[in-house]
Amino acid sequence: MEGNFKEVNESYTVAEAIAEAKRCLHCKVPSCKKGCPISNDIPDWIGELAKGNFGNAVAIINRRSNLPAVCGRVCAHEQQCEGNCVLNKKGAHINIGKLERFVADFDSNVHLNHEAIPEKSRGRVAVVGSGPAGLTIAGDLSRRGFAVEIFEMEGEAGGVLMFGIPEYRLPKEVVRREIKKIENLGVVFHLQTTIGVEITIDDLFAHGFDAIFIGTGTGVPKRLTVPGNRHPAVRQAIRYLRRVSLYENGYIPQADVIVGKNDRVFIVGCGNTAMDAARTALRMGAAEVTVIYHRTINEMTALRAEYDDAVKEGVKFLWKSSITEIKGRPESPKLDSIIIDIDGETTELPADHVVMAIGSAPAARIVSSTKGIKIDNKGYVITTDTPYGMSTRKGVFAGGDVTNRPATVVHAMQDAKLVADGIARYVDAIKLLDIIDNHKE
Repeated sequence: MEGNFKEVNESYTVAEAIAEAKRCLHCKVPSCKKGCPISNDIPDWIGELAKGNFGNAVAIINRRSNLPAVCGRVCAHEQQCEGNCVLNKKGAHINIGKLERFVADFDSNVHLNHEAIPEKSRGRVAVVGSGPAGLTIAGDLSRRGFAVEIFEMEGEAGGVLMFGIPEYRLPKEVVRREIKKIENLGVVFHLQTTIGVEITIDDLFAHGFDAIFIGTGTGVPKRLTVPGNRHPAVRQAIRYLRRVSLYENGYIPQADVIVGKNDRVFIVGCGNTAMDAARTALRMGAAEVTVIYHRTINEMTALRAEYDDAVKEGVKFLWKSSITEIKGRPESPKLDSIIIDIDGETTELPADHVVMAIGSAPAARIVSSTKGIKIDNKGYVITTDTPYGMSTRKGVFAGGDVTNRPATVVHAMQDAKLVADGIARYVDAIKLLDIIDNHKE
């Protein structure tokens, strides 16, 4: 397990993919499509794949998705498309995610897709953040004739796709390929550019953008409110996963990852991020990894498949348990122990590190540097339904985690597609008003 960040799921061969596609019943009312948050035309592209028409399959997928190679790997298929497949009643659903991954990878390898991109004359849109929401906005609007520029604070685009999902679940080369396809649509990327620091929202408007989308996610992790929670051996899951990603891509040495070889690691929380952190710790050489969760297995937010994989790899679980105290000497880089309440009984366990995966909140960097953007009492941007996604500042839109709506990659994409519609309508309206005003003059 140690050091093995190779992708855990293998792709189909051409013959396997076509054989699987041929099992589809092509239902007149496809429940799989209803189960997909972005309403992917699943039976249509599977039908083309079954005939060997890979290019047609790619074109159909691209109508609804800008990130098929990503969705094919990390979507909650068991709860969405596959979970709604009529063949599920027989325990033999179509492996839609694996087929989507095959089509997207095949397209990237042989360059099937050659989209006709419209002239960028409809308006200019700035996108802040290059995670799933930002990339979806950029792809959708670029295809509609908007000139789109993305502003990303990191040295590489991708957001959570690049720095928050482990390599063994989502290889970074796959993310780079998807981003390259969006770049080929005419989208311009500005890296290492932090909006709210080097450039403000007002600066972007002054540079001639008609609308601005904020898709910066939730970068401020929550902490346990227990004694010892400020010890340096207490880490945030999203920051730990980011460090591992930076290490895997050669940006930092292994020592800077902190959690690693022969450590006894406790993960607090039981969502998909907690599963990622636990399985990653094992790959970094941890001797023992235990997930602590205050509820039962039936109440965890992690996908059952992610939990099953974690168990197979050696992750342990303590249900109905919570940390009450973290013990460690301030001068030591590691902890001594933790005190846990397990179903009403208190016990002390030796520990080297605690990794918290209990959620996060938006950073205030953009809001604090921009007048007119209202937030709720938890720091999330308040938006309207008409036009969808617009904040209380005219022309500034928001979506994804920063608005506290989505919870997964595909739900962020779903929300972003609605916001893209809102942006398009807004920009079209202000352009029309400008034409009317000029005509009156």
